[in-house]
Amino acid sequence: MSITSGSYSFGPESGRLLVHTTRTGLGAKAGHDLTIEVTRWQGEAVIDTADPARSSVRVTAEAASLEVRRGTGGVKPLTAADRGEIERIIRERILGTARHPAITFRSAAVAGTADEFRLEGPLTIAGVTRHATVRGSLTDGRARGSAVITQSRWGIRPYSAFFGALRLSDDVEVTFDVGLVPR
Repeated sequence: MSITSGSYSFGPESGRLLVHTTRTGLGAKAGHDLTIEVTRWQGEAVIDTADPARSSVRVTAEAASLEVRRGTGGVKPLTAADRGEIERIIRERILGTARHPAITFRSAAVAGTADEFRLEGPLTIAGVTRHATVRGSLTDGRARGSAVITQSRWGIRPYSAFFGALRLSDDVEVTFDVGLVPR
């Protein structure tokens, strides 16, 4: 199915929105590189194939819906208790989801083609709004792509443990692979 001009919706029922973290520091071998899934979110796209600059995208995610799906590396395997503790830290210490329940992105500029597009616009995380760039492609009715988010730009101090010997890299990668459902 090729994409035609129109309005589309997408969310967890049609695809995945993932956050990938990596570890750094002297104690990096003790930690895990994580794949975290956003489980409650919704998006909408208005696509104008004749004039892509008139297209737009909006995405809203529930910040408290991040769930650890996989942890690779580390001295020992990631347990269910580890996953629960990481999710609690994300909600309470990193994102402050009680005060900032939503993460939002709205395109302000769209460029490119279906084969390779770029979205730019405001991304709000933990109550701080900064400019973000998303790159992707549209193929067979699916949108796939990614964005690199530097946590400190949003006032987020990357998680650290063992007196800073183990810490998450400041950059996290957000990836998506979603089916576009005509509205």
